Amino acid sequence: MKSFDVVIIGAGSVGVPLALYCAEAGLKTLVLEKEASWGRGQNKAAIGGIRATHSDPAKIKICQESIRIVTALQEEQGIDIEWKAGGYLFVAYDEVREKAFKDLLNIQKAAGLDIDWIPPERVRQLAPGIRPEGLLGSTYSPGDGYASPLMTNTAFHRLARAAGAEFRFNETVTSIKTSQERVTSICTDKDEYSAAVFVNAAGADANRLASLAGIEIPVHPDCHEGGVTEPVARFMEPMLVDIRPDDQSGNYYFYQTETGQVVFCITPKPQIWGTDTDNTSGFLPLVLKRMIELYPRLRNLKVRRTWRGMYPMTPDGLPIVGYPRECSNLLLAAGMCGQGFMLGPGLGRILADVLANGRSGQERHAGIFEELSLYRKFEGMELLK
Repeated sequence: MKSFDVVIIGAGSVGVPLALYCAEAGLKTLVLEKEASWGRGQNKAAIGGIRATHSDPAKIKICQESIRIVTALQEEQGIDIEWKAGGYLFVAYDEVREKAFKDLLNIQKAAGLDIDWIPPERVRQLAPGIRPEGLLGSTYSPGDGYASPLMTNTAFHRLARAAGAEFRFNETVTSIKTSQERVTSICTDKDEYSAAVFVNAAGADANRLASLAGIEIPVHPDCHEGGVTEPVARFMEPMLVDIRPDDQSGNYYFYQTETGQVVFCITPKPQIWGTDTDNTSGFLPLVLKRMIELYPRLRNLKVRRTWRGMYPMTPDGLPIVGYPRECSNLLLAAGMCGQGFMLGPGLGRILADVLANGRSGQERHAGIFEELSLYRKFEGMELLK
């Protein structure tokens, strides 16, 4: 049996940066992944947004750390991940959304988020071409932005390996052995491993993995589609988010990448539960109608491709972070609800601090573990989900 300080299951948006920071902290780290390489699960389906604009203080703190990390990767370490702090606009075309956004500003500012309400004139400056009729204003968080998921996860993987983390691909966890409320080892289809701590960062597979240890976690994937256009001359900087629902969909959002393409996504209504990642013929008519109504100048862009991924959802739209009572050394980092790419770097650094420094690390991040506990009530749904 091979022994490690930390064994991470899942080489995706959370697992790979976590491996980097664990290895940098001097922990003997192994990452197990059932796919052929890193980022082959839901990371490859991410559209690239990284925002600290949330309605939950724990997520704000985690994503603020993520933004610091990706900014340093590009600006200090010189690693091109196509990071751009273009900001986020949550636009309001009705008084219900305007009031909700303005009410949230108190929570967001108290958490240290650089955000404010801006009038329609400023929105049109940041997003020239947006439909002016009925526009009441928007929240604007200039520090938020976007990056390439492929380039970012590849950078984390390269840095993690250089720091000493070990990765094993094409290896599926088949069983988990427990004794006296601890995981003693995990078995894969190829080997068996022991560790002081095991981390469930398995994304859409997190519930199945937890069940191998006799634990049920409320994480179930639903399906979302995204698309990308041809590249065109730069015409906007922020990510635009419209959370108004209609009969067939919830929020939708889009932005222009550093290389000129427009990337977009929409939340279907009702949710489509399951693991089917085949894209559908209904996605483009649904999302493009709403995008063009909001931003008419998009009408002549050519769509190059679409794809479908999974959001590992929890009942309240917040992740699950912490240790279950049944297994005191099985750390859950699951249920990112489609936001693993933006949460992963910050959460990886925070969890590595806890794993490397024990009680002092736990005390530094106590609020996150409390808010994102497996044993919370799971009531409501985060507004900016």
